[in-house]
Amino acid sequence: MASSTSLPAPGSRPKKPLGKMADWFRQTLLKKPKKRPNSPESASSDASQPTSQDSPLPPSLSSVTSPSLPPTHASDSSSSRWSKDYDVCVCHSEEDLVAAQDLVSYLEDSTASLRCFLQLRDATPGGAIVSELCQALSSSHCRVLLITPGFLQDPWCKYQMLQALTEAPGAEGCTIPLLSGLSRAAYPPELRFMYYVDGRGPDGGFRQVKEAVMRYLQTLS
Repeated sequence: MASSTSLPAPGSRPKKPLGKMADWFRQTLLKKPKKRPNSPESASSDASQPTSQDSPLPPSLSSVTSPSLPPTHASDSSSSRWSKDYDVCVCHSEEDLVAAQDLVSYLEDSTASLRCFLQLRDATPGGAIVSELCQALSSSHCRVLLITPGFLQDPWCKYQMLQALTEAPGAEGCTIPLLSGLSRAAYPPELRFMYYVDGRGPDGGFRQVKEAVMRYLQTLS
């Protein structure tokens, strides 16, 4: 006896309701993928790769310090001028100290910035007078002899003059006599073989002394 229930046609599939199908898609999307356990090989390979924090950075130009260079002088560092401590040693009598100070101030304040030795100012306290004078003469390129009546009457000044001539007997231009308050006839016979600067001019001969010193220093370059 035939049943009244209708069977589905061959090849047809039962359809799911739309609501259940939407729930199935939602559950599939919400499922989290399972984490793969780390194998020892992968851990070791990760450890072998240095990170940006652990790896040392290459040195930059600012981090590399260059060796410090010795200070160079404003002028030519190869010049022999800087082989001695002073450019000029001023020899004078005690009564001519003010005139000697004026000469030193003129030479030091000029554009040449000459380095001068003035005994009462630059000698080492406690040092022997003769030793200090000899040291100053040997440490100076030029010697200026401030020859005045007081200079000729002072035995110590005559010793300074002879010591200056002995220090460089054959060097032309390194000993500069400055004659002040004296006639040519009073010029010391020990200096008769060299010209002197006449101090009767408006500047006391200071400009000629400076030019003579600069001329000698240029021969050292």
